Amino acid sequence: MMKEVKEAFRFVWSCNMWTMCIWSIALVSSYLQLLRARIFDSKSTPTFGSTDLKNGSSRPICVITGATSGLGKATAFALAEKGFHLVLVGRSSQLLSETLKEIKSKHKDSQLKTFEVDMSCFESIFKFKNSLEQWLSDAELHPSIQLLVNNAGIMATSRRPTIEGYDRMIATNYIGPFCLTKLLLPLLKNSSVPSRVVNVTSFTHRYASLRKFDKGSVTGVQYSTLNEYPCGEAYEYSKLCLLLFSYELHRQLRFTDDSHHVSVIAADPGFAKTNIMHEFPSYVTSITFLVFKILGLLQSPDEGAEAFVDAALAPPEISGAYYFGGKGRTVESSQVSKDPKLAQQLWETSCDLFNELQLSSSQ
Repeated sequence: MMKEVKEAFRFVWSCNMWTMCIWSIALVSSYLQLLRARIFDSKSTPTFGSTDLKNGSSRPICVITGATSGLGKATAFALAEKGFHLVLVGRSSQLLSETLKEIKSKHKDSQLKTFEVDMSCFESIFKFKNSLEQWLSDAELHPSIQLLVNNAGIMATSRRPTIEGYDRMIATNYIGPFCLTKLLLPLLKNSSVPSRVVNVTSFTHRYASLRKFDKGSVTGVQYSTLNEYPCGEAYEYSKLCLLLFSYELHRQLRFTDDSHHVSVIAADPGFAKTNIMHEFPSYVTSITFLVFKILGLLQSPDEGAEAFVDAALAPPEISGAYYFGGKGRTVESSQVSKDPKLAQQLWETSCDLFNELQLSSSQ
């Protein structure tokens, strides 16, 4: 007990704690945008798409990462209800099996497939791409997918390098989704109906202090020389990268004639009560949940997942939007996140990393 109290006290007075306090301001500013739009912008209306896909001749295939807990699991349940053929991706085969059974028990006619994938391990991601294509072929399904939800993410309190020496949190939250999207883009483009990428970002991107997008920054290698791991800075940076990537991919697809039907949307759940903070001292986590509950900003996983479902079901012509708060609502992200020059720098660095990883995986 005394050890936990000391750890909590030490964390409260660390830079990471103050970073998280600033995040609350970013969250409130997002809700204020919604409030201003409701009061002053009479033309601003929520954007919803289709709600039931089960009556079609074939169900659209959705790949969702981090599908075994929290927001990912809630999203999987919601999209199963909407009629998607779900491909559940997670790190634990046991949790994947349990999630599959839970969804089946609630939606008996749901169509599900599971794959064990570590989103911080690029060899695992490349293997998944091959396995997915093989499954589509074996199941005599069209070689395409209609929806990719990059939901998997972690919030680590200590630096744990990947095999390549990358920071594991940045690898899981950004580099992994970037690589997976690049690998699955041909399947998305091959769809006979409009397809979509939904990237799960966060309001924390608004206070990302790091604006560099060279290899050392994007891989998080620069953190290896620091005495204290800046988990808050690394997390918000990873979400800024994912958002810059979303907008850049949207721009590139928009000006490519043969892929105009692939859209990209960012989705922000707000603050939901999940286990993403399980590495933090329990006292800190409990107090954080309590404060946000008092403020009326604490959501259940089902409520948080509404923004993801909104993004998934938005009309095909919607692309480059930032969904937040459910009910089909959108807000504006930070000015930095919309800087095309920064996005291009990140894109070039990420493509170089992707090529390096693909080359090493094939050897």
